[in-house]
Amino acid sequence: MRRLRIDFALVAAVLAVALPLAACGGESPSGSGIEVASETTINASKAAVKQVVETDFDRNKFSRSTTIDNRWSPLTPGMQFTFEGRANRGKGRLEHRVVFTVTDLTKVIDGVRTVVLWDRDINAGQLSETELAFFAQDDDGNIWLLGEYPEEWEDGTFSAAPDVWFSGIQGAKAGVMMRAAPKLGTTSYYQGLAPEIEFADKAKVYQMGLRNCVPLGCYDDVMVTDEWNALDKADAHQRKFYAPGVGNIRVGFAGGTEQEELVLVKLSHLDTGELAQAREEALKLEQRAYRVRKDVYGPTQPAEHTP
Repeated sequence: MRRLRIDFALVAAVLAVALPLAACGGESPSGSGIEVASETTINASKAAVKQVVETDFDRNKFSRSTTIDNRWSPLTPGMQFTFEGRANRGKGRLEHRVVFTVTDLTKVIDGVRTVVLWDRDINAGQLSETELAFFAQDDDGNIWLLGEYPEEWEDGTFSAAPDVWFSGIQGAKAGVMMRAAPKLGTTSYYQGLAPEIEFADKAKVYQMGLRNCVPLGCYDDVMVTDEWNALDKADAHQRKFYAPGVGNIRVGFAGGTEQEELVLVKLSHLDTGELAQAREEALKLEQRAYRVRKDVYGPTQPAEHTP
């Protein structure tokens, strides 16, 4: 089972950042500085939308691909999510922290301009993985994953980057990260396919209409997805909880040895200087990627700053 991949999106283009309505009253947590998504925004278009699968990918249907305003997984540059919990990375269930940042970089992959996301996994106080992931939204509001560059770190030093893939390279194909209008009882879908590294993660809607509480507050109308690697015989599953207008607020597990559990503890918006620093760090990863994984990363166009 691959590690947590956190999926978020922008609630609407007019919002700087969206935070869910908290349990008691719908106000933003004190001092957060984050705007609350309006009811009008949250209840945007409910027209029937096809339940897409990976074979529906069409690079010609991404006219505004970097505007990601899917209500279940809102992305705008500068959004930063911090998760805390525990996970077993081979040394027992230790404290685990994930910091997920939406950069102001874009990168063209397989003919589609994607948003570059940067995340860091800190296990027992040490960086264990850092990753660039590449998301885009199609014209119907579905979010797609078009590639990943994850690095493994040991004792504060880069170790390896074995699980790199990009749609259109070495037989890899883009996958669906979040449908525009997910529903119970619908088919599962691949989140990406990369035969060279045996990546074949799938997902489906598991539950809807729940109420769930994390340190930031309580959320209504929460959806849970079930994720698993179709090639993994261990039958390990991740359960991800999504609040409308916010995105992923909790991660749970069913089976497997990693037993990762995380909750959203902080949602912030980086200022200009902080965003510039995040951009610089993401570009450092990309520069190393061109050196250590020329076979996969080499054919791709460089990421670009998109103010």
